[in-house]
Amino acid sequence: MNIFVGSLPFSIEEADLRESFEAYGAVDSVKIITDKFTGRSKGFGFVEMPNDAEAQKAIDELNGATVQGRAIVVNKSEPKPEGERRSFNNNRGGDSRGGYGNNRGGDNRGGGDRGRY
Repeated sequence: MNIFVGSLPFSIEEADLRESFEAYGAVDSVKIITDKFTGRSKGFGFVEMPNDAEAQKAIDELNGATVQGRAIVVNKSEPKPEGERRSFNNNRGGDSRGGYGNNRGGDNRGGGDRGRY
């Protein structure tokens, strides 16, 4: 089972998170999500546990638990349907935002073709 863990303290390490979940059973993997530019934790991560019963027990007991002074959120991670994923390069929708994109009325910059030849 893939488990989402949120509201993590920014200082927590993957080894610490693994240790918390290993108290309930085997852990396949632990991944704390970090900002790709700063390397700083984004405050959430994922834990993969092979046994669903152990994973559910971990979710039930760790959800709302205090870790380094913060109440963490723990629940089963559900994959997003393919259509809901954000696209960072194709989500403009046609540049119809008044004054931007193709609605500028041309790029003459003072004088059309004068001085170009």
